[in-house]
Amino acid sequence: MAVTAMSSFVPRISRMAESPTLLRLLQLASPSLPVGAYSYSEGLEYAVHAGWIRDACGLRDWLRHGLLVGAAQLEAAVLVRVYDAWGVDDIGRLRDWDDWLSATRETEELRNQSHDMGRALLRLLRDLEPTLPHATELFATACNFTTAFGIAAAHWAIARDDATIGYLQSWVANLVGAGVKLIPLGQTAGQQLLWDLQDNIACAAHIAQRLPDEDLGVSNWGLALASMAHETQYSRLFRS
Repeated sequence: MAVTAMSSFVPRISRMAESPTLLRLLQLASPSLPVGAYSYSEGLEYAVHAGWIRDACGLRDWLRHGLLVGAAQLEAAVLVRVYDAWGVDDIGRLRDWDDWLSATRETEELRNQSHDMGRALLRLLRDLEPTLPHATELFATACNFTTAFGIAAAHWAIARDDATIGYLQSWVANLVGAGVKLIPLGQTAGQQLLWDLQDNIACAAHIAQRLPDEDLGVSNWGLALASMAHETQYSRLFRS
């Protein structure tokens, strides 16, 4: 009986082994990915310190703005372009989009965060995939985390739509985790926020797939001011 029951799982296991992209996406979007995301708050620490965000509702509005008209939306749109460029082996276009994204960072803190996390993810990807194409070119200059994420997703054959949603979900999850510590919130409240923002994540991913180049832009002044002020904040839990 036990042998019969075990044998019934073999076809399912075989199918999963043949299509490992879901597992790869879960690894890439995991909070345990060793890129240092947990050490940054992206201006959230100052926003809480200044009283701009006082509770779960305030944090939800802050994150919704980032998803629909802010930095996360812009990054997702660039991720799509990086993914496509890697797919056709156009490293020049990929680098152009990475440089463009760097130019949109309003503060040194935001730029350093993105570059530090990008380098960490590229190192990890190279360790996991020693034959990674263009490794020398990629490590020659700074690389944004969004760019590295898009490269990893394309290299691992994760569907572009799924990769975009995974990226935005990991962005939200990281900042919800920061908000739980800073406001502070309970763990259940944090999970409720993730639940409430699911439709916004899906909407942001949908928009990012379809935005033409000439419509790329961001309304990001609150984040920029918070990031600039965070550098001089007297007491900080997160890196600046």
